[in-house]
Amino acid sequence: MTRWGILATGHIAGRFAEDLRHVPGAELVAVGSRTPEAARGFADRHGAQRAYGSWAELAADDEVDAIYVATPHAAHHEATMICLAAGRAVLVEKPFTLDLADSTELVEAARARGAFLMEAMWMRTNPLILRVVELLAEGAIGQVTGVQADFGVAGPFAPESRMRARALGGGALLDLGVYPVSLAHLLLGVPQHVRSWAKIGPEGVDENTGIVFGYDSGAVATLSCGMIGASPLVASITGTAGRIDLPAPFFRPPSATLHRAGAEPETIPADLTGGGYQYEAIEVQRCLAAGLTESPLVPHAATLEVMGLLDAIREQIGVQYK
Repeated sequence: MTRWGILATGHIAGRFAEDLRHVPGAELVAVGSRTPEAARGFADRHGAQRAYGSWAELAADDEVDAIYVATPHAAHHEATMICLAAGRAVLVEKPFTLDLADSTELVEAARARGAFLMEAMWMRTNPLILRVVELLAEGAIGQVTGVQADFGVAGPFAPESRMRARALGGGALLDLGVYPVSLAHLLLGVPQHVRSWAKIGPEGVDENTGIVFGYDSGAVATLSCGMIGASPLVASITGTAGRIDLPAPFFRPPSATLHRAGAEPETIPADLTGGGYQYEAIEVQRCLAAGLTESPLVPHAATLEVMGLLDAIREQIGVQYK
């Protein structure tokens, strides 16, 4: 049995708690928040035994094996450091932190303590996405020549919203753009060329961003994210011998469609049990049972490489969080 704690009590924390019910051998035992009232209310709603009014109290609970950090991303570094210092295994909601420097500190701290640490990039643990990766490795569509993906939401977000707060990592890139960037990285690796442009809002965060990755192989990834218009939320992977389409939402797709010359399109359905968060919890538990300190599906190197790409994009579009 893996005894879980959840740090924070917002919407994503609730969805993770619900999906833990689909994870064999998982038990939610404790919740930590900045106030006892918020922690107690969340614990009562989701069946946790203990509720703590501080992050440190949750981290100090020796009857907690793993902690899911579900705070807004500006607090990920502080919260995760507290958990690692207490010797807990930690699953950190994406994006890992605000920048590569903070992410590197977390990875180094985990390695120094021999503690398990993983970014909760659920797309990398999704069975259908993993099947797509297998198909590409098998040469189902030949050599990959292009990846297209978008993630835009309509908003509007009020000026006081976290999405518009520069110090909190607001804007489209970290909240939304991390998904298309992560997909391109998963399928094509680190690009040799990065070009970006964005419309910057009055608060100094990106409202609408376009990104192009170029690879020495000749492949191109065209990506976009925004918070001023709802985009299709789809992705397409083009190869020399076919194409794979991921319908909305591409990061948790209901199916994938394989197109090959001379053949009828093949639809590959997804297992729609739960909301999708259970797969990252299953991966954490698998790794802990095997004595691993990082996941081969979401390795530290991939998290750091994606954070480095997000830093490079921000430098090009002129957004700073600190």
